[in-house]
Amino acid sequence: MDQTSQTTTAPNGRRLMFAEWGKPDGKPIFALHGTPGSRLSRHPNEELVRSTGARVITYDRAGYGGSERHPGRQVADCVGDVASIADALGIDRFGVWGGSGGGPHALAVAALLNDRVTRAISVVGVAPYEELRDDWTKGMDPENVKEFGWALEGEETLVPELRQEFARMVERASKNPADLLADFEVSEADRAVLENEEHSKVRFEAVKEGCRHDVWGWVDDDLAFTKTWGFDPAEIKVPVQIWYGTSDVFVPAAHGEWLVAHIPGAGVRLNKLGHFGDPDDDLIERHAWLLSED
Repeated sequence: MDQTSQTTTAPNGRRLMFAEWGKPDGKPIFALHGTPGSRLSRHPNEELVRSTGARVITYDRAGYGGSERHPGRQVADCVGDVASIADALGIDRFGVWGGSGGGPHALAVAALLNDRVTRAISVVGVAPYEELRDDWTKGMDPENVKEFGWALEGEETLVPELRQEFARMVERASKNPADLLADFEVSEADRAVLENEEHSKVRFEAVKEGCRHDVWGWVDDDLAFTKTWGFDPAEIKVPVQIWYGTSDVFVPAAHGEWLVAHIPGAGVRLNKLGHFGDPDDDLIERHAWLLSED
C-alpha cells in the first residue's frame, strides 16, 4: 500500500488524504503543514525522521491535494479531520505540531482534542487576527502584507490573485526549486534553507501537490486566519510549546509573543534564524519533546 496517498472520510463525508513517514511502529505525531502545502510537506531525510522514533502522520488540509474542500471553514474545523484520520489508523493518543499556517491548526487540535493529545507545538504560527488587528501584518514582508490584504477584501479578490501567484511560483520553481519564494526578502539563514537542494525540491513538490486541483486550500487558510478561529487558545490544557523567530518576515515575533502570553503555561523556544530555523536540529528537538513523558 502507498503510505503517502491513503484516504479516509471526514465527519461531514468529505474525502481526506494523508501520508505516513518515519518509523511505522513508532509513537505517533501529527505534523500539520503550512500555507500553502500538503501531506507531502516533510523533512526530506527519512532516515533522520525514523531515527527519532516517531511515526509521523501528515494530511492534506481541506481543499488541498487529495482532500475535498470545506468552504467557509474555520481553523477549528480541522479537528474533526485529524480525529478521523487517527481513528482510521487506530491511534488513540498522539502529539501534534504545526508549522507556519499549520500552527493555529495544531493549537486547535490541542484545545479541542485534549483527551487524545499528549503535547503540542506551534512553530512560527500566526496569532488570531482579531486580537492583533492592525498590528497583525506589522513586520511581515510586503508580499505577505499584500496577500492578507486580498484575504481581508474577501474570496472574490483572493481567488484570482492566488491563482496568479501560484502560476508565478510554478514558473519560477520549475526552473529552480530554490526560487519558489524568491519574491520574499528573508534572513540569510532562511535563504540558506530555501536554497538547500533537498529541502527546496520537497517544498516545491508539496506546494504543487497542494494546489494541483486549484488554490482552494490556500484560499480557505487565508480566510480562516483573518476571522474567528472557533476556539480560544487560552483553553488549551495539554503541555504546549510556542516556537518563533526574531528574524521572521513571514510570521513576525509579535505573533509568537501573543501566543505565549495567552496560553497558560506555554513554553517558549526562540530562535534568531528566521522562519525556517535549523531543519535538522529542530526536527530532533521537536520530536524528542513531543514524544517525551512527564
